[in-house]
This record gives sequence, C-alpha cells and structure tokens, in this order.
Amino acid sequence: MLTNKELGEYLKKIRKSKDLSLRQVDYRSDVSFSHLSMIENGSRKPSPLTLKELAKIYNLDYLDLYEKAGYLDLAESEKLKDNEKNNSAIVFVYGTIPAGIPMECIEDIIDTEEISADMLKGGKQYFGLKVKGDSMEPDYLDGDIIIFQKQDDCENGDDCVVMVNGNDGTFKRVFKNENGIILQPLNNKYQPMIYSNEQIENLPLRILGVFEQLRRKKRRK
Repeated sequence: MLTNKELGEYLKKIRKSKDLSLRQVDYRSDVSFSHLSMIENGSRKPSPLTLKELAKIYNLDYLDLYEKAGYLDLAESEKLKDNEKNNSAIVFVYGTIPAGIPMECIEDIIDTEEISADMLKGGKQYFGLKVKGDSMEPDYLDGDIIIFQKQDDCENGDDCVVMVNGNDGTFKRVFKNENGIILQPLNNKYQPMIYSNEQIENLPLRILGVFEQLRRKKRRK
C-alpha cells in the first residue's frame, strides 16, 4: 500500500509518460482538473471510482491501482482478477452517501459485490448501498445490500437513492407528477416526503441511482 503522496507521484509519473496534461485527463474522464491535481500532490486520496476512470485512460489494471491505494489486499485482488476472467465485475458497497460529495470522492466503502460483466455494456455504472432502518420494509430489510444503476432520472414507481441537500442519500420509491415529486416509504409507519418543483430545483433534490438487484445475506434465527 502506498501513501497518498506516493500514489499521487506514481499517477503523475504515469500521466506524463502518456504525454497527457491535467486538462487532457479532465477532458477525457469524469475526474476534474482540481481533483486530479489534489490527488497528484498527495492532499486527496482517490476513490475506487476515480482510480477506475484513470486506469482506463492510462491503460492500467484498475485492480492493481486499488491494491496500491489500500482498497484491496493481494489475495482479494487476485480473486477479483479471476472473477473478471469468468465474466464478472465488482461493485463497491457504501455505508452512506453523504450530501454534497460526488460519488467518485466517497471513501466510505464497506464491502464489495459481484455482478455480471455484461451489465456494464453500454457504459452503465453501478454502486451498492447498505440499507439502514425499516422504512422500506417489507420489500427491503435493514442490512440488505442494494445494487443500483447510477443514473440521474427514473421512471414512476422506481425505487431509488435520492439526495436531498443537507441529508445523506435516502432510499425511497419515487413518484413524479406535474406538481413535483413524492418519495414514498413502503413501511406505512412512515409518511411520504413530498417536494414541489420549486423545492426540487432549490434544495436541490436529485436522483443518484435506480434499483437493480437485491443482495440479502442469510440471517441467523
């Protein structure tokens, strides 16, 4: 595992060997100029999503970058490489999605899950989130892992992670109408969260991902 400074220096060396400027990397990826600059000077640790973006541009094995950054140990890295040979990919599971922080900057990774590599076709991206609380019972239980497709819009009735400014991402069923949006818990003990079009714009409120798969571990009796 490298320190933030060592990792930054390594990534800077690779970038220069590809004859790329910070601006060019910014243009070719979702990693901003300022964020990459902080990574290279060691003041910011790159998240797994950022490392995966850079790996594509620099033609590197992203699992090797994860290992250098301390997100994986050698044994886990080798296991995941074997999974890739068997047409599977990994998704990072977050404990929370803090407000105001781009997902590529979040370091609160608590687990990984495997998905079919075919799910990534067309540039689709996924992330996982651990359910907390009982507001989405009975369909989703406390401790469940949900795999979401990363997107900023949804269909009526989709179960989504939604960011409301000032709060962590919340998991609710989404209903849209001409007046605004309703975030509906499935547990009738809880009241729906209703937002007008003006509130959606000003808070703001935005969709981060739409439900794709449920992963539920066997529970002890």
